[in-house]
Amino acid sequence: MGKFYITTPIYYINSVPHIGHAYTTVIADALARWHRLRGDDVFFLTGLDENSAKTLEAAKERGFKDIQAYADSMANLWLSTWRLLEISNDDFIRTTQERHRKNVIELFERIRSKGDIYKGTYEGLYCEGCEAYYTEADLIDGKCPLHLTRPKWLKEENYFFRLSKYADALLKHIEENPDFIQPEARRNEVVNFIKQGLKDISVTRQNQQWGIDVPGEPGQKIWVWFDALINYLLPKKYWPADVHIIAKDIIRFHCIIWPSMLLSAGLELPKRIFAHGFLTVEGQKISKSLGNVIDPAYLVEKYSADVVRYFLIREVSFGQDGNFSEASLEARLNDELADILGNFVHRVLTFIRDRFNSRVPEGKVDRKLEEEILQRVEKIERLLLELKVSQALDEIMAIARRGNEYFQSCKPWEAIKKEKEKAADCILSCVNLVKILCVSLTPFMPEAAAKLAKQLAIEVKHWNQAKAFDIRPGHVIGEPVALFAKLKKAEGPKEKLISIEEFGKLDIRIGRVLAAERVPKSKKLLKLEVDLGREKRTLVAGIAEKYAPEDLVGKNIVVLANLEPAKLMGVTSEGMLLAAEDEAGVSILVTDRPVKPGSKVR
Repeated sequence: MGKFYITTPIYYINSVPHIGHAYTTVIADALARWHRLRGDDVFFLTGLDENSAKTLEAAKERGFKDIQAYADSMANLWLSTWRLLEISNDDFIRTTQERHRKNVIELFERIRSKGDIYKGTYEGLYCEGCEAYYTEADLIDGKCPLHLTRPKWLKEENYFFRLSKYADALLKHIEENPDFIQPEARRNEVVNFIKQGLKDISVTRQNQQWGIDVPGEPGQKIWVWFDALINYLLPKKYWPADVHIIAKDIIRFHCIIWPSMLLSAGLELPKRIFAHGFLTVEGQKISKSLGNVIDPAYLVEKYSADVVRYFLIREVSFGQDGNFSEASLEARLNDELADILGNFVHRVLTFIRDRFNSRVPEGKVDRKLEEEILQRVEKIERLLLELKVSQALDEIMAIARRGNEYFQSCKPWEAIKKEKEKAADCILSCVNLVKILCVSLTPFMPEAAAKLAKQLAIEVKHWNQAKAFDIRPGHVIGEPVALFAKLKKAEGPKEKLISIEEFGKLDIRIGRVLAAERVPKSKKLLKLEVDLGREKRTLVAGIAEKYAPEDLVGKNIVVLANLEPAKLMGVTSEGMLLAAEDEAGVSILVTDRPVKPGSKVR
């Protein structure tokens, strides 16, 4: 039917993917899948912003000397998370890739050739978390509104982009294209900001170790945001983007700086930029410091990808702020997916199997019901074209709810005893309604929809299949299987707690590493000589893949001292080094200030 190019932001790799990242990506995926189902030529781009100063900091924190090796490990983690969530992206851009670097240099030079990049000195407030400059008016109580930290005063000789030059052209474009920035509240925010006056912005940074060099000036790196935005141009065949899906905290970069860069370069602007709200966890902003980062992989393992996808889209009205809680997720699973959708589908299909030998009975479709449902399908289509994804899923669930009501009102289990034709009419109408649910849910819950298609013995090929009651009498269905199981509260034994006396049996002490070396013939083991105050001990620890021996000497580590000795690769270990482990690997526990060796941990 046409081209459809959709993007997510490219995500920083200083931390693991969390539920907020999943929210944006799942929304974009549902839209991409729906447009494919319509027959559109779809390109769905997501990826990672690896050229940030945050990447360098995170790599050092986690013991990586090779920054690219850290970036590679994080890219694998993000890719595996998106696979778990059934994300169907057509490309995955990484800003450390050569194809991206070439694209950035090309656009930088193109804008510079227009006279829109010039050298100057910048002095102002700089938030390291945002990697951006702020004015005093932007701050809240003198702090960055996003990171709640005080920006530092920075003075640098940089290259500047003539952002101020494009204020009028940008306002004109927004006025002539009211759908360019959505929702309306975000558009108004951008317009008001532009009308206050745009200033030229610094688009390079001095003395940074990581990033893309300014051509001819290796002492200058291209600013991460100027660099990152250019990723969207890579699939040149598909530009301009039909929609950029972003969160509201990066609206100025995408709705002011990015279109101004494109105007300078003489390129088309994206058709739409949709800035959704924040996803909080139990009412709090997602933050590592608050310890409320929810791993999507954990949720998928516990509930399935389809349940997580359904909840994220259904729970929050797209464009508004919303809240995540497992209790709400479980309620949606039990009350909607199992009790409404799953119950209706299972009742219809098992009735066909048990009463009609798995063959759709001879009957007449209820034309009034058909008209009602097809009107809802038309509404779903309109909503998806308008990016009202949550509302579209609401309508799909309304169809499932209507199906339950209709089945219950017909009472085919009673009618079949004396009015078999009435029962057949009901079942023929209901199985077509199940088919429409199957097609409609395919972009939202692809795995569940595929299972349902198998039970219906149909193949979902096109969205138009949702616009007809075309399952005919005589059609043979497959074996019905429950799509969703209600989550039952576990009533097993409570987690065993230990007493303070039992904890007191553990002799945990601070040790200072005096020497360290690799254990011969082992890739993972290091041999450490540790000062425990009154004595010196030999420890063997499986941390060689994350830590070089020389990096450990002098560190104050935490040691379980009263563990029975154990021989590893021929070396006797006289205790255990304590460490934490997550998706990014091992991190040893160290003290935040010098502590006397042998000090007891209490």
